[in-house]
Amino acid sequence: MARNTKEGTEATRLALIAAARECFVEKGYAETATPDIVSAAGVTRGALYHHFADKKALLRAVVEHEASAVAEAIDRLAAPADTPRHALLAGVTAYFDAMAIPGRARLMLLEAPAVLGVQGTAEIERENAEDRLLKGLSDSLGDSASDADLHAMSNLISAAFDRAVLEIERGGDRAVYEALITRLIDGLIPR
Repeated sequence: MARNTKEGTEATRLALIAAARECFVEKGYAETATPDIVSAAGVTRGALYHHFADKKALLRAVVEHEASAVAEAIDRLAAPADTPRHALLAGVTAYFDAMAIPGRARLMLLEAPAVLGVQGTAEIERENAEDRLLKGLSDSLGDSASDADLHAMSNLISAAFDRAVLEIERGGDRAVYEALITRLIDGLIPR
């Protein structure tokens, strides 16, 4: 890899994130050792610690990368929607599509909360997709809901999304969960 250049530095960082993702998905965070990651990335241990304080910081970077990809997927599908309700429902489909990427549910919904804690994981969510759901609810409900209610609804719906993804990962029928999330959203939004 190129050294002493901005591009080389970023390439090394991205290689570490990609290698860590692969290792964390394959073995889990606890069973992955930093030598596994540096070997998979083709870099030195010094390079790892130049970019990340420790393995936990590397997991955070992996989860931030995954969360950003989910947010981008939601933006792509929800943006062209003609109504706030359709944007919310497109966001449901986009979320399930994005979370179907192998390993993503494990990283974001199991490993992240276990290692980074609920607060650390919530912080990453706030910096990425959470605002999209909140905006969709706000656009759909207008002035009929207070800010506190909007945040509470967003948290509850987000938890339902996450639980549905975990059940789908275990073999549940995605179509059933997607239909039920749609009914849940429709129940909150007056027509």
